[in-house]
Amino acid sequence: MLDNHAKLIKVIASSGGIVGRKKLQKIIYILKKCGLPFEEKYTFYFYGPYSEELSLRIEELTNLGFISEIREEKSHYHQYRYDVTDQGEEFIEHSPVELPAVDALVTEMKGESSRFLELVSTMLYFDHLPKEEIEAKVQEVKKKSNYTDDDINEAWQFIDKLKH
Repeated sequence: MLDNHAKLIKVIASSGGIVGRKKLQKIIYILKKCGLPFEEKYTFYFYGPYSEELSLRIEELTNLGFISEIREEKSHYHQYRYDVTDQGEEFIEHSPVELPAVDALVTEMKGESSRFLELVSTMLYFDHLPKEEIEAKVQEVKKKSNYTDDDINEAWQFIDKLKH
């Protein structure tokens, strides 16, 4: 019944915690695009693919005490850190949910910036288009991000690495 919740807890647990709401959104979306069984629906929003369902699940998990959401103040902004609580660890110990290869994929993504994951997830959002059209679409919808050709090439290499 709470399989989708268990999957999220397992991702956060495998990463040792995730800093940033945007980063968490992008990691789950990219995992979904890599074939992992996430069911959240995504729409295209300001920072690329976004799932209201995912935001609600995270809120539910926080309210249940399975994950902690800690607001961290930075110099000119704040961000949120997500960690699995002892109750969350106990919950996933009893969950039959399996996420093959999630640890390696999450480790790869956790080391990247939110900005880079935004680029990768945006490219994957348009993966039904030919490569050249994806690149043109990214430049169109993410104009203010000023992604360079090098950024896009690095993202293609990252996507290839994740999918193989």
